Amino acid sequence: MTPPQGTGSSLDCAIVLAAGEGTRMKSSTPKVLHEIAGRSLVGHVLAAVEELSPQEIRVVVGAGRESVEAHLKKIAPKIKTVHQEHRGGTGHAVQLALAINPPSGTVLVLAGDTPMLTGHSLAQLIEHHNNGGYVASVLTAEHIDPTGYGRIIRADDESLLRIVEERDATEIEKEILEVNSGVYAFNGSKLLEAIGKLKNSNSQGELYLTDVIEIMRNDGGKIAAALIDDFVETLGVNDRVQLAESAAYLRDRINDDFMRAGVSILDPTTTWIDATSMIASDVTIYPGSSILGTTRIETGAVIGPRTTLESCVVLEGATINESQCFESTIGAHSNVGPYSYLRKDSLLGNHTKVGAFVEMKNSTLGDGSKVPHLSYVGDATIGQGTNIGAATIFVNYDGVNKHQTLVGDDVRIGSDSMLIAPVKIGDGAYTAAGSVITEDVPPGAMGVGRARQRNVLGWVLRKRLGTKSAEAAARHTGDEVNNKKG
Repeated sequence: MTPPQGTGSSLDCAIVLAAGEGTRMKSSTPKVLHEIAGRSLVGHVLAAVEELSPQEIRVVVGAGRESVEAHLKKIAPKIKTVHQEHRGGTGHAVQLALAINPPSGTVLVLAGDTPMLTGHSLAQLIEHHNNGGYVASVLTAEHIDPTGYGRIIRADDESLLRIVEERDATEIEKEILEVNSGVYAFNGSKLLEAIGKLKNSNSQGELYLTDVIEIMRNDGGKIAAALIDDFVETLGVNDRVQLAESAAYLRDRINDDFMRAGVSILDPTTTWIDATSMIASDVTIYPGSSILGTTRIETGAVIGPRTTLESCVVLEGATINESQCFESTIGAHSNVGPYSYLRKDSLLGNHTKVGAFVEMKNSTLGDGSKVPHLSYVGDATIGQGTNIGAATIFVNYDGVNKHQTLVGDDVRIGSDSMLIAPVKIGDGAYTAAGSVITEDVPPGAMGVGRARQRNVLGWVLRKRLGTKSAEAAARHTGDEVNNKKG
């Protein structure tokens, strides 16, 4: 699609059709709200449309109106919604959208279930339409399997004659590979005139927007069929199979863009990155990793293998290995994993370590501090240069409320300690291994919270006679007796 020379990029109004039932999805969730690559289907469409900076966006809603409107308010609060209570076809939906405040400039119409569309292709269509002086322009594609799509019927001069829906097409027309993408640019005034002439004389008894093209042509209007290079952009989603196909296409597109921008993705087919994530150059991502939500990864970081990051911030040079992290920040040159679990609001400073089988939640780990392995850290603030021994538990919940634990700088928490919140461990303090700490430990002190060891001699021989333990004990008891006799 090569637009005529000029600067006709102005867009008065975009109309997104999102009222369909989506029955083939077999889901209680409205079709346009199903998600791939970090956005809903309609969210991907709106992201592409917003790149054109239209004066306004109108979304026609119908099935699942309340949930769709709530979602739209969250992701695009400035848009206007139009309710299509009774689904009467795409032409009827556009009639409703035009009625609220008829636009006179260029109008873009597209479906809410085409997540592969790009702002670049839409901008080309608008420029082609405006600079060519067309009353209508249709984005088309040559599809290797056109089943289910409306066919493009061209006149002898290759101009667009009409669009035939497959259900109304003849066998010869069904052999045409060029299909309608469902994306249109219209002269707003001409569209308003033509759409009032629509009739529902078709197999579905609906008003087809595609019939507007023939009406405009019969009225002497100049119509364009703008053939797009990549048919993938025009793919719609009608069932779970097509949802998965679109997800895979988006995955490949996103990964390709990142790799060309300097990100090393060792196995793109097993690496899933949301469209809403940001990754700097010289980041390395190992197989089986998912970068989700609003995650931001800075240069030099190493992610994976088999790591999930959702809405996290990973600073320069950090390494995260076989771990799951959610809404957390990992400081520069820090190490996480393997098998770590960072829950919401975990904040790791620079040069920190969270090791194997460690879970953190709503906690801060100061620069240079370590939680090497087998520990739970919840609702805690840990200072700089502190080491948390293996199997330490921050006991933050009393059955009713959560409580805070404060650990100072350069503290040494002995292995198998239990810190019963609320409690404070002062700078430079120690806790003895195996301690249950229920009171504050002053700076520089050693906190010991365990009973004195007592050995009950001969207990196994008295209480477990006949066991292998008793046999082993008897051997050593005999040695002790012989040694004493000698």
